[in-house]
Amino acid sequence: MAEPVWGGEYALFSGGGRLRVDRHEAAGSTITLYLGAGTIELAAAEIRGFEPDERVAPPPIVAAPPSAPEPAPFPEQLADAAANKYGLPADLVRSVMKAESSLHSNVVSPKGAIGLMQLMPGTAQALGVDPHDPAQNVEAGTRYLRALLEKYGGALRHALAAYNAGPGAVGKYGGVPPFAETVEYIRRVERQWKRGE
Repeated sequence: MAEPVWGGEYALFSGGGRLRVDRHEAAGSTITLYLGAGTIELAAAEIRGFEPDERVAPPPIVAAPPSAPEPAPFPEQLADAAANKYGLPADLVRSVMKAESSLHSNVVSPKGAIGLMQLMPGTAQALGVDPHDPAQNVEAGTRYLRALLEKYGGALRHALAAYNAGPGAVGKYGGVPPFAETVEYIRRVERQWKRGE
């Protein structure tokens, strides 16, 4: 370990002793000693002189400027990465995201669904993610969509209906529930997917 090095000087007291100080100033019959953030004022008669500290202070350490934060990924990039991870068509995940939130990461629905993939707090908790974090939100929403597709044997309309209205509603009606919002949601996703959005 390197020995610390110091700058400054030693104040030599008339009574014998010495004190390391950063610097001093003399004004008439008073001498002010500077030590770090503090000072000591003494009568000039109490100091018999000063001697330099032979060790030299190192140059101040300058912290590297903080690097610019990584730019946040675009929603489409998050969708593509999640789709790739879970083996789903990227255009399908993008279409669900557009239908859910219009690609806005901070949107919260009147029912409390959060973020790009509009995860309900309970669903997000069950999936172990923070729904306010866009990357976690999209990853979890895509994982959930994949699970629904597996649950319904690849039946896309059933999976989308369950994503929108919940698996309970799909089970109750034995398929797509007759909710206008859900029917329109499925149409919107399918329309966007066919257009490759």
